Amino acid sequence: MMSTPDPQADPTPVTDSTSWVVDDAGTFTELREPSSPNRLVIEPNQWHQLSRKYLTLQLLTHGALLVLIVVAGFVLTAVARAEWIWIPFGVVALLSLWGIAILPRQVRGYGYQLRQDDLVFRRGILWQRVVAVPYGRMQLIDITHGPLDRGFGIAQLKFVTAAATTGVTIPGLSQATAESLRDHLIAVAESRRTGL
Repeated sequence: MMSTPDPQADPTPVTDSTSWVVDDAGTFTELREPSSPNRLVIEPNQWHQLSRKYLTLQLLTHGALLVLIVVAGFVLTAVARAEWIWIPFGVVALLSLWGIAILPRQVRGYGYQLRQDDLVFRRGILWQRVVAVPYGRMQLIDITHGPLDRGFGIAQLKFVTAAATTGVTIPGLSQATAESLRDHLIAVAESRRTGL
C-alpha cells in the first residue's frame, strides 16, 4: 500500500546543525582544560577556538592599561611628592602583570561546538562555565565589533534567548567566521522553531 504525502506537512527541509564548516585557520588548536578529575567534561566533539588575533588584542589592551597605571603613578608621585602613592599603584600594576601572564591560558580555555540540538560554549580554567544553547530557543544572534576589533579583523557573536541567564557571547572570532556562523545558526534556529 502506497502512502500519499500529507499536504499539511512542512515542505521546508531541516538544516543539519553539524554540517557547518568553519575555517579554523589562525585559531588556537589545543583547548586548555583544568587538570582536576572533578572538572566539567563534555564529549570530545570538534571544539572550535578563538582567533590568535584576539589574544594579541587583549595583550595590547592590558599592556596599555599597565603603562597608564605606571605613568599615573609617576605623575602623582612627582606632583604630590609622596612616595606612599606607589603602594596602591604598585598593587594594581602587579595585578595587571598577573592578568597579562595568565591571559594566554585563559584565551585557550574558550571553545564552542555545534552539536545536533544545541551550541555548547565553554570558557574558563579555574572558574569554568559551560552553557548549552538550544537552537530552537535562540531569539537573537548579534555580531558586534569595536574599532580595535575591526582593526584586527575579529568580532564577537552574541546569542540571546528567552532566559537572560543563558545569554552567551563568543569573543575573538574572525569576521568571516562570525558572519558564517551567524547565518548558519539563523537557518538552523528557524528550522527548529518551525518544528516546535
